[in-house]
Amino acid sequence: MKSQSKFEILRMPPENTNSVLVSNGGDAAIFDPWGRCDDWARILEARNLTLREIYATHGHPDHISAAPDLSARYDVPWYMGAADRDLVGWGNELLDFFGLPHICAHCAPSSDLASGAAMVLGKIPMHIIASPGHTPGGMCFYFPDEKILLTGDTLFRDGFGRYDFPGGDQKTLFESISNIYNLNLPDDVYVVHGHGPDSTMESLRRENPYFRPAKA
Repeated sequence: MKSQSKFEILRMPPENTNSVLVSNGGDAAIFDPWGRCDDWARILEARNLTLREIYATHGHPDHISAAPDLSARYDVPWYMGAADRDLVGWGNELLDFFGLPHICAHCAPSSDLASGAAMVLGKIPMHIIASPGHTPGGMCFYFPDEKILLTGDTLFRDGFGRYDFPGGDQKTLFESISNIYNLNLPDDVYVVHGHGPDSTMESLRRENPYFRPAKA
């Protein structure tokens, strides 16, 4: 049976981060809601969608800037790795640069993510993959039915995320990248990165020199 889910990569203003809007019927979930709450509200209204859930690959402000306000406005859960809670409210200088409001330090996701199987919108199977290193609580999200992987800033098309921010760790990040490699996902899995162009598992294996198994 053909999936009824729809995935849209949205580069909300001010363009910086790859956010993903997932919908099924009239229900929606947002992954890495960058930008302003009001802009997201207009998108949801134009598509006749009801926001049900919010997910973040990690706690940096360029991946959660709209999450607190969206969660409050629509009274919906915001999910993120527990180890990134201390990052909420950190890095507001980046939001200053883009002219966005600060995230308050006491704002926090309503629910913590753990690796394993989950259902988005109660209908869409998703595997949550712990991927610390860029941040302590980083997560990747894999949708097996759609063959879509969201890597956040763990992995880019031709590189990887920074590890020199608070809680980052180079060794842990490379281990996370190797763990993704070792999942042996099909070549045609479509990969959405936190920033920059998208890729596939096949192109990552061929072109990204850091996407490889751990050294023996």
